[in-house]
Amino acid sequence: MTNLASNLVATARIAGDRPAIRLDDHVLTYRDFHLRAAAVAGDLRARGIRPGDRIAMNFPNLPVFPVLFYGALLAGAVVVPMNPLLTAREVEFQLRDSQASLCYSWAGAGPAPAAAAAAAGIGHVPVPGSGALDLAGTPLAEPVNRDGTDTAVILYTSGTTGTPKGAELTHHNLSSNAAVTAGTILRIGPDDVIMGCLPLFHVFGLTCGLNAAIRAGAVLTLIPRFDPAKALAVVARDRVTVFQGVPTMYAAMLNHPDAARADMTSLRLCTTGGSAMPVEVLRTFEQTFGCEVYEGYGLSETSPVVASNRPGYERRPGTVGLPVPGCEMRLVDDADRDVPFGEPGEIVIRGENVMKGYWNRPDASAEVIRDGWFHTGDIATRDADGYYSIVDRKKDLIIRGGYNVYPREVEEALYLHPAVAEAAVVGVPHPSLGEEVTAVVALKPGETVDPAELRSFAKTVLAPYKYPRSVKIVESLPKGPTGKILRREIKPVTGGSMGQLR
Repeated sequence: MTNLASNLVATARIAGDRPAIRLDDHVLTYRDFHLRAAAVAGDLRARGIRPGDRIAMNFPNLPVFPVLFYGALLAGAVVVPMNPLLTAREVEFQLRDSQASLCYSWAGAGPAPAAAAAAAGIGHVPVPGSGALDLAGTPLAEPVNRDGTDTAVILYTSGTTGTPKGAELTHHNLSSNAAVTAGTILRIGPDDVIMGCLPLFHVFGLTCGLNAAIRAGAVLTLIPRFDPAKALAVVARDRVTVFQGVPTMYAAMLNHPDAARADMTSLRLCTTGGSAMPVEVLRTFEQTFGCEVYEGYGLSETSPVVASNRPGYERRPGTVGLPVPGCEMRLVDDADRDVPFGEPGEIVIRGENVMKGYWNRPDASAEVIRDGWFHTGDIATRDADGYYSIVDRKKDLIIRGGYNVYPREVEEALYLHPAVAEAAVVGVPHPSLGEEVTAVVALKPGETVDPAELRSFAKTVLAPYKYPRSVKIVESLPKGPTGKILRREIKPVTGGSMGQLR
């Protein structure tokens, strides 16, 4: 039995009375968690859902997310987590592409999920703010038998080219990465309280927060949407021992007016990933709050953890540490030859954490997984002791406040405007978000449009973190010999027709 849900069943049996999930005053014990998930599994069975069917979930960090997630796994279904900020157009694409049979959504997500489910021709189950579920069928307490190679989760990531692709993460991928995270990186146990401010629909929060906590029998205390004041208060109130976040979260807490009087004495370990952590932010955070921050590296396609600084080893700020157990890393040149120590090369990965492939995209899968090695497109260096340092992210990828923004997807949205002839999207440095999304656009002959109108238009078809805050209109965009637009030649400037950043 390799079903990821086996971890919940095992923990509920030996520690049923212990708290599992917390949201302010609402606390769910492991026994209640398991019982509610079992009821969801029975309801799915009554609805005709069978092992391997895809179930979409559209929620922020609420207790109902873990219940539905593990309920679907108990039933043998495949979970398709979605960002609740996605528009109806974006949700519909993922529903259709994954061939989902059912979509659950939080009422606070607005009308987009229901509209998308109707357009895709599938059932939609709205969940009120209370998280109460109207369930039928006989509870399914024991997990349906699944092979380790069976897909457990499909996570959508568009990379830097084309439409979004669903990374298929197997039960073994997620189980092994949760075990490594809980035992090797975090070294957590039943007495630990993990901060759940990373979104659970993202693989970082899903594996390193939810799945690792369940594996260890720890408590996961949730924040539906990150707020620095709330995070500082929850650490103090719940005596959080492990904080996980992206660099912008650390900077926001550090710079908040409440930081000077915040009680962070319970923290014993902090981890960061998603983008490069400025060393100055890391050191200042450690000096202010007296807790070490460990940097790591991972991707959606690798479940996610690939490498990390971790307890028991020398910690080297500015690096992402050493490969985790069960994972091999190499740095190669364009001919897939290993590069010398200290020289930059592309990170390639092989191990238990590497995805099965992209859902229904054999060509895209073959492009990135060659001879058993997953080619990340990320550039790094490695020192003689095996510590890796990231040089650059995937080509053209923009990381805005910890969220991945893929230029091609934003460009495709801009092309929907009737006045746009050409569009290129790039990232520009931003003091608090890391990068901001910027668009450079050429118009069709005879057309005129204000940059503010293009921003507003993009806002209607893209999630709030994706649309360009600044737009510059130019006569033409730089191109290569084949006519391909060269993003690397674009030099956006602020002011004028770029509009106001906000």
